[in-house]
Amino acid sequence: MPNNLHDNVCDENIFSSIFKRHSKDLHNFLYYKYGEKLNPQDKVQEAFVKLWKNCKKVLPEKAKSYLFTVGNNLMLNEVAHQKVVLKFQEVKPKSATHETPQFLMEEKEYMLKLQTAISNLTEAQRTAFLMNRIEGKKHKEIAELLNISTKAVEKRIYSALKQLRQEIEGI
Repeated sequence: MPNNLHDNVCDENIFSSIFKRHSKDLHNFLYYKYGEKLNPQDKVQEAFVKLWKNCKKVLPEKAKSYLFTVGNNLMLNEVAHQKVVLKFQEVKPKSATHETPQFLMEEKEYMLKLQTAISNLTEAQRTAFLMNRIEGKKHKEIAELLNISTKAVEKRIYSALKQLRQEIEGI
């Protein structure tokens, strides 16, 4: 156990800096992997509470790994072997629109098919795909966050795109 105050995250400035640096990425990782139903924001807060409670045992350079492991474990405990389907926010229609009712209906059907197709991806594909397409993260960033190789990220995204093209080909 480190004795020097700066060798652990108990220092308020170090803890605050770790929070600012990793809280958004942790939230997005948990959201993409498990969906909104399981409230990833709460799990992020719980992970940081656990980090604070164990601050004397965690070196600053190990904090990110610790947070992602704790956050993932909190979600796994909540999942309890049920299949998680990613839930997307509904797009609110504009108050005045020039689109035809048929266009609006087709758009809604397309969004539903797209959501279903994304939820049918494996957890690994869905996480990498959404981090890349929604967050705009580079393959290298995703690889670091998921603790996998860049090639593995590329393969997950490529296979996700291939599966999505097959599932929504008819629309």
